[in-house]
Amino acid sequence: MKDIQIRTHINPGDLGFVVYRHGVLYSEEYNYGVSFETYVGAGLYEFYKNFNPRLDSVWICELDNKIVGFLLLMHRENNAAQLRYFYFEPECRGMGLGNKLMQLFLDFAKECGYRSAYLWTTNELVAAHHLYKKFGFTLTEEKTSHEFGKPLVEQRYDLIL
Repeated sequence: MKDIQIRTHINPGDLGFVVYRHGVLYSEEYNYGVSFETYVGAGLYEFYKNFNPRLDSVWICELDNKIVGFLLLMHRENNAAQLRYFYFEPECRGMGLGNKLMQLFLDFAKECGYRSAYLWTTNELVAAHHLYKKFGFTLTEEKTSHEFGKPLVEQRYDLIL
């Protein structure tokens, strides 16, 4: 992990790469369709279009100048912070980066004065559920979905800060 750099600024190509890697990884690992990739693309467009450096942030993990992990905090109504597009390349999982980015996310959210944080995920991402619960998020909502090219359960996790 010592060789991994974390930056908080977006360079040209970063968002497109994150869309691409989400599409590839979630297809290979969970059999999600192209609709998932377009969902990520639309969300990243919304994030960048509404980006406010006092309220929003990204954490981009790089190893040898290659993106190997990503997380963003997006401001929402009611003084809430949304956690989105959290991913790591397979070779960088299990190194403690998830814990590091979650702590950076929560520290930034608290510095900004957010009252709550939330995220949406799916029932299939068991390792992610464990991490979210470890940091105090609780499952608050579930709904069946076919949004990503297959039947699944979307789940919302919330945290009061």
